[in-house]
Amino acid sequence: MSKKSVFLTQVIMTFIMAATMSGLMSLIFTGPSMEWLTGWPRQFIIAWPIAFAATMVAWPASMALSSAILRPRKGTPGAEGT
Repeated sequence: MSKKSVFLTQVIMTFIMAATMSGLMSLIFTGPSMEWLTGWPRQFIIAWPIAFAATMVAWPASMALSSAILRPRKGTPGAEGT
């Protein structure tokens, strides 16, 4: 995956996750009300940059961890030829 593609994916994914999580968590906290509806955009604006910054660290770490977990081990079935 190209760096440009990774960056765009992170922008889109963090947008979706920040919108969803800030909306749902504030809805659970305040309940469906005008207070929730007017407060959600502010919480989203705060959450999105935090989510984006976190994914800049979490993405490479999670890719490395998943590669380590899924790497075939010597002596296990399906590990021939590696």
